[in-house]
Amino acid sequence: MTSGAWSNSIPGIGTFFVGIDVAPGRYRCEDGKGGWWVRFTGPGGGDPVGSWPLPAGPTEIEIAPTDFAFETHVGTYWRRVAPAKGEDGAPFELRPVADPTLRAELDTIVARRRPLVWLAPLTVLGMGLLGAPVLGSLWLLGLAMMAVLVALGSPSVSLDLQRARELAKRRDRYLTPEDFDDEARALLARAQAAVDTVRDSQVNQEGLLDAVDNAVTLPRQEWEIAQVLARQSKLRVEQDEAASPSLPEVEAALRPFREKLDLSVQAVTRRIEALERYAERVRAADEALIAHRRVEALAERAHEYDELLADTVRDDLALPAIERLTEQSEDLVRMLRHRLAEAAEAGGRAEGELPPSPPG
Repeated sequence: MTSGAWSNSIPGIGTFFVGIDVAPGRYRCEDGKGGWWVRFTGPGGGDPVGSWPLPAGPTEIEIAPTDFAFETHVGTYWRRVAPAKGEDGAPFELRPVADPTLRAELDTIVARRRPLVWLAPLTVLGMGLLGAPVLGSLWLLGLAMMAVLVALGSPSVSLDLQRARELAKRRDRYLTPEDFDDEARALLARAQAAVDTVRDSQVNQEGLLDAVDNAVTLPRQEWEIAQVLARQSKLRVEQDEAASPSLPEVEAALRPFREKLDLSVQAVTRRIEALERYAERVRAADEALIAHRRVEALAERAHEYDELLADTVRDDLALPAIERLTEQSEDLVRMLRHRLAEAAEAGGRAEGELPPSPPG
């Protein structure tokens, strides 16, 4: 994965940190047969939720913005099919925010360690070879099977643990929702909603915007905004603690600090509002793109309208023939009425000429 840009897919095997490696949202795996997944929810991933074994065929998973990490072991990959809940009108849930350079740094560390994790199965196999002359072929066979099991499980588990340890050492390089107070959370939610609007827009996904610039600039903007909001949250807590109990002298001493904090909040709010204006323009561009696609679809059916017009012209040419048929039908109706009248008149005359009925 590249630094600063989330991918819309997740490899089938590994542990991935939400907000650092993967974006929250709904993911679909086309065939998870025999595989499993674990969502590490709660603060620091302390409440794991998983599913095993997965059935054959497609399966879906919802990775929440508040999840800490997602561990997967399937034969294929996961594809993001929908944004996280909260991006379509529901209350927005904050996700962790990381330094955009952190992911590349972790990837480099894990890649450097990757050759070392294969030493474990090779060591087991070496023990089997050394002990085979003394302990026999069954010893070699047993350790060979153990080496296979270690080879299948050790690399991914070891690398995931290494990645988690390295991440824990860099706690100052990412922020979780618990690092913000209510005021900061509300502002960060607005910033993340604007970033997601741009990133998930149709015009961005189709490369009609500067996708490279968005992939680099938006994560950096989100990280810088989150850093400021986290610092503001800490300062507000310190001010509240200093102002208890409330004394006029303390309030007077705190006033200039509160004013500076307010100026900082106003400045970061303006930055968020600029992001929201950008997101609104992108949303308008999406609507224009949809309208343009509809017009294109209508243009592709122009021949149907031409054929319809040609048929209408033929209809105009057919009018005289239809009118002649109408006149003929009217003549037939007049003739029929005349014949009915004649029949009724003839019937009346015939009734007068009948002999009287015999008396009862």
